[in-house]
Amino acid sequence: MKLPITVIILTFNEQKNIVDCIESILPHFNQILVVDSFSTDKTLSILDKYGIKYLQNPFTNYAQQRNWAFALPDIANEWILNMDADHRATPELILDLKNQFSTSIPQDLNGFLVSRKTIFLGKWIKYGGHYPTYHAIIFRKNKGFCEPKNYDQHFVIEGKTMALQSDMIDIITDSLDTFIARHNHWAKLEAQEIINENLDSKNLIKPNKNGNPIEQRRYMKMKYYTYPIFLRSFIYFIYRYFFKMGFRDGKIGLIFHGLQCLWFRFLVDAKIYELKIHAKSKTI
Repeated sequence: MKLPITVIILTFNEQKNIVDCIESILPHFNQILVVDSFSTDKTLSILDKYGIKYLQNPFTNYAQQRNWAFALPDIANEWILNMDADHRATPELILDLKNQFSTSIPQDLNGFLVSRKTIFLGKWIKYGGHYPTYHAIIFRKNKGFCEPKNYDQHFVIEGKTMALQSDMIDIITDSLDTFIARHNHWAKLEAQEIINENLDSKNLIKPNKNGNPIEQRRYMKMKYYTYPIFLRSFIYFIYRYFFKMGFRDGKIGLIFHGLQCLWFRFLVDAKIYELKIHAKSKTI
């Protein structure tokens, strides 16, 4: 059977990724809807080849684009699955969903959490506390939204959720150059978020040590930022690489954990420090 789920995919110049993404889901879902940010490569012609419907909307940020998509009248199903072009639905996830939807889903269950299986330079990053990492990517229409943040946005589901035991593959980069460029941009957004963050906002996920995996991760991030600036990035790397056994990911794991846990986190702190310097100079 085809699953009664609308898959929403965001794209911008994704000709390298979109074919494998589509082929991982096309036989299994009864609607695929792409929201494109005016791609200039072959993305749209590829979508036409597969007969995939797409709509275009200017990109402001990830949250705005997602929430714009959720309001579209084109969504034909009660359930929505969110993907990016560099995601691949695993056969295990498809089977898991077919088992769930083969019977009546309880009315008080509004969403599913799915773990992300990160592929970096062709290798699955399995250790260092990086797997499993859950995301609330499946929910009933009108029961979920993307929290309004410029970086590290998560989906918020109203009501009960359940974690599935299968994965979504995330091919996070095609090269180190792309990885570094993206993370440099994200470091700026993260620094701005930390300077201006309002954890009491009703539209943000609340940190909760005893909550679901996403709330627990937000709690750990909040705790991370209570440690001294700059020093915390080294502590974080040591914790992830040694105590959480990131070294078991081999040489590629060393590159990943070194960049993700040390370089990126140090860069965020450097940008926070820079923002504070600029703010202080304006008050003098």
